[in-house]
Amino acid sequence: MNKYYFDHSATTRVDERVVQAMAQAMHKTYGNPSSVHGFGREARVLLEESRETIARLINADPAELFFTSGGTEADNTALLGIMKANRDRGDHLVTSKIEHHAVLDAAKYLENNGYRVSYISPDAYGMIQPEEVSRAITPGTVLVSIMHVNNEIGTINPLGEIGRICRQKGALLHSDAVQSFGKLPLDVQAANLDLISISAHKIYGPKGVGALYVRRGVKLEKRTFGGHQEREFRTGTENLPGAAGFAQAAQICHDKMDSETQRLTDLRERLWTGLNSKLPDIHLNGHPTERLPGINNISFAGIEGEALLLSLDLKGIAASTGSACSSGQVNASHVLLAMGINPEIAQGSIRFSLGRENDDESVDYALEIVPQIVENLRAMAFNG
Repeated sequence: MNKYYFDHSATTRVDERVVQAMAQAMHKTYGNPSSVHGFGREARVLLEESRETIARLINADPAELFFTSGGTEADNTALLGIMKANRDRGDHLVTSKIEHHAVLDAAKYLENNGYRVSYISPDAYGMIQPEEVSRAITPGTVLVSIMHVNNEIGTINPLGEIGRICRQKGALLHSDAVQSFGKLPLDVQAANLDLISISAHKIYGPKGVGALYVRRGVKLEKRTFGGHQEREFRTGTENLPGAAGFAQAAQICHDKMDSETQRLTDLRERLWTGLNSKLPDIHLNGHPTERLPGINNISFAGIEGEALLLSLDLKGIAASTGSACSSGQVNASHVLLAMGINPEIAQGSIRFSLGRENDDESVDYALEIVPQIVENLRAMAFNG
């Protein structure tokens, strides 16, 4: 049986060129970047070259980019580090109801420890409107954290306008850009961003490495102790193979961004149009046009999303009910509920996230199999 992968928003296959870059770092440039001998100096050069590559792609200074273990650590560090380091400025955090749990759980921790948090609701398309951000900011607001692209529905938020408002009102702006980096243009200067979180494994790089951009001059409380690495911001021996692989993956994505955007948009639209023509009572969640090229989040009325997901898996189709970090939960998506979608409809939702593993053949197979399974599940529910 053929297997088709429609879960690129959860993770991606590591590019062979990335594997080679990492192998080079493991076997040939294996010194400790903190060592003063030749092996260490070679490792340091590779680490800083990797940092420079990624920083250039977001129009940042390399000194403003710090490697982390991934997007979750970057998000946690941004929220906790900013709020604690700037307590003298205020105690108020503004975020949204549709953030990744790496942000929402950090916000909840802050709430439980004496900070005030405001949660903005999205519109019906899952978009955070700039005027809502403006209304939420108060004189005591230290940080606003709004994701660039929602990981479940793919809706793209207007970061540029939100950044302009935050800059005017004196609030710092952080964005979880894990789903957008390498897929959409991202300029931290143009968007007035103070911090962003990014990750390698969403862009055909290795798991376990990410980065946090922190604009020069922004006060951030350090979270680890015991070394001088990453300018004492994140201590511990650096993950050099991970950094090298991250940089290689980012450069490859940047170089083919325009062509891949068009290809994935075409496949995404063909998948949605085909399913919509074959099945009644289905609904596309998210903005119809301001959406990441590869994401279709679709509600199928009358069935459970988990049942559909398992049935698809038996037919060789890997998809998702939403965030991979929420696997095992039976509750409806917090994103869809925040958009005002009926809980029963929300529970019948599947995310098809396309990427390099997808082509016309995989979409044709999905258009053949998905309607069959949905009709069978609906018939079973009706007869039951």
